[in-house]
Amino acid sequence: MRFKIDENLPVELAELLTSVGHDAQTVHAQHMQGESDCSIARACMQEERILITLDLDFADMRTYPPQQYTGFIVLRVGNQDKPHVLHVFERAMALIGVEPLQHRLWIVEETRVRIRGEEG
Repeated sequence: MRFKIDENLPVELAELLTSVGHDAQTVHAQHMQGESDCSIARACMQEERILITLDLDFADMRTYPPQQYTGFIVLRVGNQDKPHVLHVFERAMALIGVEPLQHRLWIVEETRVRIRGEEG
């Protein structure tokens, strides 16, 4: 799978994904830091990448309907320090390949993952 890691997340998320065979790019490496949410979402569509972010705006299904995008993983964690974010994401990684991700919104919390979107 192809992922884009938003600028608000540690680059180590890309390293975790590539270590298990996924293609992961960071917003920083693509010189897109500071771009609008719409620009990031559009780039993800063009590149067929699933966006991983802490930005809760991407969890708004009225603004970003999952069926119109490659997919979103929004981390919704109270503690946003690097070790905690990496730990929460590592647990969610076990679902990649098991649960549908294409054209879905995953909301990843400390103790659960909620998946929104329709089969399409």
